[in-house]
Amino acid sequence: MLTAYYFYLMELSVFSDEHFMKEALKEAQKAFDKDEVPVGVVVVAKQRIIARAHNLTEMLNDVTAHAEMQAITSAADYVGGKYLKGCTVYVTLEPCVMCAGALFWSQVDAVVYGASDEKRGFSTIGNLLHPKTKVKNGIMADDCADLLRLFFQKKRK
Repeated sequence: MLTAYYFYLMELSVFSDEHFMKEALKEAQKAFDKDEVPVGVVVVAKQRIIARAHNLTEMLNDVTAHAEMQAITSAADYVGGKYLKGCTVYVTLEPCVMCAGALFWSQVDAVVYGASDEKRGFSTIGNLLHPKTKVKNGIMADDCADLLRLFFQKKRK
């Protein structure tokens, strides 16, 4: 009965941007715990999380193993195709240029991010996302930025 109720709530769209950003923050915490830059992502379709990922660049020794890249691959596998139309990507840090390019090609409907990245974020050189992709920023920005600050403070000690 609980499962049926849960899916009923999902159909009512009761899940907010904050709900999904909290899930992305859980992924960022996993990265933090692995000594990776703490960025987390969830991909949502029809109010359901279809992919979760976090940075794996150190573990995989791969500069392209950003959380967004991992999530795009996982979500594409889930939907059975390369396009993620109808999907929203929730990410704790503004995507970099590389990830924005991948999000462009995946044709996601929306990108929602927490903390801005004034040095490497895609918006520093203009919008690199697909023209139809909606962007929303600042969702739980302080929580997202705090985890990043803590990580880099720890690294400097």
